[in-house]
Amino acid sequence: MLIRSVLDSYSRLLAGAALALVAISLAGCNDTVAQKAEPPRPVLVATAHYEAETPERSFVGTIRPRIEADMGFRVPGKVAKRLVEVGQTVEIGQPLATLDEIDLKLQAEQAVAEFTAATGVLAQAAAAEVRAKDLRAKGWATDAQLDQAKATADEARARLNRAERSVDLTKNSLSYATLEADTRGVVTATLIEPGQVVASGQTAIRVARFGEKEAVVAIPETLVDRAKTGTAQVTLWSEPNKKYAAKLREISPSADPATRTYLAKFSLPGAGDNVELGMTATLTLADPATTRVARLPLSALFNEGTGPSLYVVDDKGEVTLKPVTVKSYESGDVVITGGVDEGARIVTLGVQKLDPSQRVRVVSSLSF
Repeated sequence: MLIRSVLDSYSRLLAGAALALVAISLAGCNDTVAQKAEPPRPVLVATAHYEAETPERSFVGTIRPRIEADMGFRVPGKVAKRLVEVGQTVEIGQPLATLDEIDLKLQAEQAVAEFTAATGVLAQAAAAEVRAKDLRAKGWATDAQLDQAKATADEARARLNRAERSVDLTKNSLSYATLEADTRGVVTATLIEPGQVVASGQTAIRVARFGEKEAVVAIPETLVDRAKTGTAQVTLWSEPNKKYAAKLREISPSADPATRTYLAKFSLPGAGDNVELGMTATLTLADPATTRVARLPLSALFNEGTGPSLYVVDDKGEVTLKPVTVKSYESGDVVITGGVDEGARIVTLGVQKLDPSQRVRVVSSLSF
């Protein structure tokens, strides 16, 4: 009986151990299934974008010609005709306006008359000089008489020369009565009207020459150095998607007394006929430094003594810890110069609780 009792106890003990092993196995399977069924961890991300360390600055300007000439008559007079209008294209030698030529023609006729009289006087004086030389050679005239004849002839020659120059000047003055374009361009202003009396050199027609165009902008004094050393681009309001390279040609040596800005002119070598005068443009100034940085939230930085790193999320929801190069720390951001690619998605919140083997799900916001 004792042996049977011992055997029964041993059988019950084996059965209990087997049941315990089965329970432990089932519990492990449940943990594995539960682990596999765990949903991806939601995370917030920011996109890495590299740009110039110093932000670009933009200014509104206008397209102007590099050379714009104020043209006027070289002689005074009364305006007879104005032959052009604002916006009209003119060619070299094309008449722009004319003066009344009556007085100028009278002056030209007077000069011709004086030239004719001087020619006759010179002929008479030259003949007298020849006779005086002959008489002196024969001893019938004195040296004083010969000297006087020579002086009279020299004076007549000078008078004829002066009359000839006067004829040329009056001819030129008569030709100046017609104002002509000396270059191909477009009329930007007309400052005279028929019947108006103008002075010599007074601005009559303003012509902008076709050729190199430039963008004129007002630069604040804090950015004058950047305008001189940085890179510039120009976009037209009519073509916002097209950029033109610009180069500083001239900057005012003194600030405008009202706005305290400096007038700067940027040449546009690549501007074609589609860039018309007077168009509104936007000039963008960038710092000459080539260093490009990315700004990310300071909460995205992960460091456990091995250096600063960031968690990068791929399209499959997997995270990878990548070391980065930190340039500086700001109040709420970290500035990096490399380590992650442009456009990479960076985990910005809860990076201390992430694991590289963990799968995540990108969300726009976290709700609790």
